Amino acid sequence: MVQMMFDPDEVRDILIGAARAGNALTYSQMLGLLGYRFTRPKMRALCKVLDAHDEDARIAGEPGLAVLVVRQSDGLPGQGWFVSRSHLSGEMAKKSGLEWPLDWEGPEAKAYIALHQNEAFDYWQDR
Repeated sequence: MVQMMFDPDEVRDILIGAARAGNALTYSQMLGLLGYRFTRPKMRALCKVLDAHDEDARIAGEPGLAVLVVRQSDGLPGQGWFVSRSHLSGEMAKKSGLEWPLDWEGPEAKAYIALHQNEAFDYWQDR
């Protein structure tokens, strides 16, 4: 049996708290709240947990929370966030009214991410 580095419930609780506060967290902040320093391997392990949470949320009709974990440099999730959700591009574009960003940086990506972050903020602030 493989032991998980992160407690999925703890990750979810932190993200719900961030959503209720209307805040995104950097990868470093998120790892710090989980008791770790930033390293790429830890970030990749965290991203797997975030992706699993988002799939569970999608099935439950909740907005994703992984969109709240962003790079410090530009406030956007990493390219992996976009790539791992590319199979949902039609669904996400329909919901947001924006086309799936082909460029995962810049103003179009920022607008797209802001819509999804605000959806998470609104959802969790009402609960």
